[in-house]
Amino acid sequence: MDTAASQPPYDLLGVGIGPFNLSLAALAAPVPGLRTLFCDQRPEFRWHPGMLVDGARMQVPFLADLVSLVDPTNPWSFLNYLREQDRLFPFYFAERFQLPRREYDHYCRWAAERLANCRFGTEVTALHWTAAPGGTPCYRVELTDTATGRRTTVRARNLALGVGTRPVLPEAFAGLAGHPRAFHSADYLDRRADLAGARDITVIGSGQSGAEVFLDLLRRHQDDGVRLRWLTRTRALAPMEYSKLGLEHFTPDYTRYFHGLPGPVRDALVSAQWQLHKAASAETLAEIHDHLYERTIGRPIDTAPVEITPGTAVTDARPGPCGGLELHCRHTDSGAEHLVRTDAVVLATGYRAARPAALEPLADLIDWDESGRYRVDLHHRVATRPELTGGLYVQNAELHTHGVGTPDLGLGAHRAAVILNAVTGRTVHRLPGRTAWTGFAPPAPAPYGQTPVLPRPQELTRAATVGR
Repeated sequence: MDTAASQPPYDLLGVGIGPFNLSLAALAAPVPGLRTLFCDQRPEFRWHPGMLVDGARMQVPFLADLVSLVDPTNPWSFLNYLREQDRLFPFYFAERFQLPRREYDHYCRWAAERLANCRFGTEVTALHWTAAPGGTPCYRVELTDTATGRRTTVRARNLALGVGTRPVLPEAFAGLAGHPRAFHSADYLDRRADLAGARDITVIGSGQSGAEVFLDLLRRHQDDGVRLRWLTRTRALAPMEYSKLGLEHFTPDYTRYFHGLPGPVRDALVSAQWQLHKAASAETLAEIHDHLYERTIGRPIDTAPVEITPGTAVTDARPGPCGGLELHCRHTDSGAEHLVRTDAVVLATGYRAARPAALEPLADLIDWDESGRYRVDLHHRVATRPELTGGLYVQNAELHTHGVGTPDLGLGAHRAAVILNAVTGRTVHRLPGRTAWTGFAPPAPAPYGQTPVLPRPQELTRAATVGR
């Protein structure tokens, strides 16, 4: 194994290059004297390639790019990407605030291919905390070139885990694991050809992915008699909350408020706030309705081979005795149980944060909570045992501590800036003290007869602005 022990340690090493660590790389790149490296085992940047369906759009405005909400002058902004692509005027005339998913993916690949601190085809295989030559402790990071198998070792003072999330296969569908006609929506475009010949297709899940898959199938099976079914556990196909004041839940102000709540309250809120971050967009639901309306012109709506049934949980799924698949279902409100026979299932059942295998050598040095999750402070630093003094930061693994804004691209640049400020110990990026009109905390109590004191603007803590 080659070693880079003679080289100075990196100030920050990123594990994984998704949009959030890519944002961190882009904001770190212009900082003088800051040594950073970001590694990903994939040969190139790809963002949810299985869901880059034609016509699918982002659910956030284009300003939720890698850098603009922190530093709009940064060369890795979306507007600069458009300039480099000679697409500024077409974008101007398009008058669309939300980008096509394919364009966002292309923008991120444009940045990833040009950022000198991003290295693809490089797997982080192990992370250790050790004393370097001279006695200064730091992380020892084992890397493997995925093309050649060559192994090297580098050192880093701080780590940022940005390995993303993994598709969730609900327990009820364990009996269909590996079945050629039952797969997660994350693989939809790669596996769509497996649906050829199926005369009955079922989509599970009421989020944006489920809606986009169902809409794509509607368009592809216009008049061929294929039955399409959409089942969801939620009682209604309610759209994602998109009012201006409702969106203030995706501000640093709400993140700080949420972080200060007791753990059980936070866990209950995440489940209750599904419509803030798990629902489908109103536009996609409207497109589905418009498509169904037009395809039933001149005929009764009950003649269309389409079923949409919310409030229905799949309790068990198995291959059928005579071919096909069997889904045992329970209606939430009535409790009635029924059996659905179908030829194929697409599971739009969400994603869950994953612990990278490379972290195992550090597992005993991490202060896990009662549920085996990271304890994460306001600066996105993981709590560790005292002997581990290097910073260990996480991105998109702190939903339980930071709330619904955790997976939201609109907060990605702000989180990256908070991490950079903490790593450097200074204000590399100036961040606003208040970002929402809403005051999420109650007013401070006042003595009888006096006017209650309204909450002060929710200021960043000192550590978030000037480092630790």
